[in-house]
Amino acid sequence: MAGRTYKTFQKGPSEVMRRKVAGWGQKLFSTVCLLNGNDMSPEKYSSYNQIFALGVAEECFGDETLAFSRLREFSDRYDDWLFGFLTYDLKNQLERLTSSHFDGIGMPLMHFFRPRIVIFQQADEWVIGCLPGYGHLSDPEVVFSEIVSFPHDGSQKGSGAVPAIQARVSRSQYLEAVSAIKTHIQQGDIYEMNYCMEFFAEGACIDPPELYENLIRQSPTPFSCYYSINGKSLLCASPERFLRKQGDTIISQPIKGTIARGTNPDDDARQAGMLRNDPKERSENVMIVDLVRNDLARTAKKGSVRVEELFGIYAFRQVHQMISTIASELRPDCHFTEVIRQAFPMGSMTGAPKIRAMQLIEQYERTKRGLYSGAVGYISPGKDFDFNVVIRSILYNRENRYLGFMAGSAITAGSIPEKEYEECLLKAQAMIGALNSGHQGAGGL
Repeated sequence: MAGRTYKTFQKGPSEVMRRKVAGWGQKLFSTVCLLNGNDMSPEKYSSYNQIFALGVAEECFGDETLAFSRLREFSDRYDDWLFGFLTYDLKNQLERLTSSHFDGIGMPLMHFFRPRIVIFQQADEWVIGCLPGYGHLSDPEVVFSEIVSFPHDGSQKGSGAVPAIQARVSRSQYLEAVSAIKTHIQQGDIYEMNYCMEFFAEGACIDPPELYENLIRQSPTPFSCYYSINGKSLLCASPERFLRKQGDTIISQPIKGTIARGTNPDDDARQAGMLRNDPKERSENVMIVDLVRNDLARTAKKGSVRVEELFGIYAFRQVHQMISTIASELRPDCHFTEVIRQAFPMGSMTGAPKIRAMQLIEQYERTKRGLYSGAVGYISPGKDFDFNVVIRSILYNRENRYLGFMAGSAITAGSIPEKEYEECLLKAQAMIGALNSGHQGAGGL
């Protein structure tokens, strides 16, 4: 198939245009992806504020044994845009691990697709790129006209009805598990482990694009995304980048360290200072930085792994986060997908040492993580890529009307179980706030 036809258009207001594209795309296509920086990507490694991928020209699914090989073959086949996700449970193909817990969503193990239509927001313009062979949808002018005329006025609408949210693990069960994990740390099994709990609702009936808008209104973040595939949806307000490839440079930006925002400017500055100087949070962060350095070293030119920023403090709507930036230069003999394979799953969502931490995650958690703790992103025609970490996310299965989200924290020797539980509830507030905004239900907990 021949290459894309691109055309540039003057854009309307970002939110209105995003809602129009989402509504129009969801009406026509069973597969839609939006990567949305929410106008808050302050660092030099982000190329786009918003990217839409609509409709499937070709696609690739992972199986139980060969997902990364399939991704490599699929990406080598096309010098074009590819979008997709990797679920946390691909870990089972990388190490001798299992995932046997309950899964209410049932996302595919991996999915990548070459979209029929890509739409980029660049500064004050929209760029639309269409593949030939799809009738009127191969003409960017027609696509833009249909989007602009799509009947969405940009007003906030209800996102549906959600029954009471329940916790998969009770407070006492959570505290007991954290105490047991600390025993493993004291015995030298691990240094740190990311332990997560699920919140869920059964019988939920939602409008996923509208709920996504509620979520990012509550919690705008630089690596948010919306992904819909065959009635299963991810609504993600992630603040965290997993991996970015820009030329030969590889970037990872793990988050470890969280504190609530203050109630006024002086209080907020004190909170940020407390996070910056907290020995426990700094210890968590440096352990994950060391793990990421080791992961990147497997595909890096000798001596090129470096820490560009350690213990950076970044403010988001509900929380301050401690973020470090690690970079490396890719070896010429390494295929770019090997970088992803060698670093997956991301250390910030496992712990250290990674394999033993993942074994204990399976032992103590009650829900299969699936796409939570996985990654969503794009591969460009030039084989650069950018992937987030799927956290602060709601997942929904339209067929069985199951809605779930997870929250977690890093357990270390210095962890206080009650404070870790409070941190999970703090992180869950973004999702609960979105569910409580613009619809009926969602009480509980």
